[in-house]
Amino acid sequence: MKVKAKFKNDITKVRVLAKHPMETGRRINKETGEKIPAKYIQELTCEYDGKVVFVAQFGTAVSQNPYLAFSFEGGKKGYTLELRWNDNTGDVEKTEAKIK
Repeated sequence: MKVKAKFKNDITKVRVLAKHPMETGRRINKETGEKIPAKYIQELTCEYDGKVVFVAQFGTAVSQNPYLAFSFEGGKKGYTLELRWNDNTGDVEKTEAKIK
């Protein structure tokens, strides 16, 4: 997951690129003829100073490697954001990003 966060005028703007295949479970593997199993992010959360400031819920309609941007009031330069996604297979990815 790539994350950039910038603080300006009491607003923190966050941009996230989550690397994930986001498979629907409906596509067919051309070589084997079998369905490719579903694998998609279900939820992405962002915490600042121990508080959840953003939650996104995804489904099968979201494209591969989803990009999203959001902002929240507050934040401080040099502080850390904690981001986490979990998918329908139980996989979890966590990352941290400093606010600039």
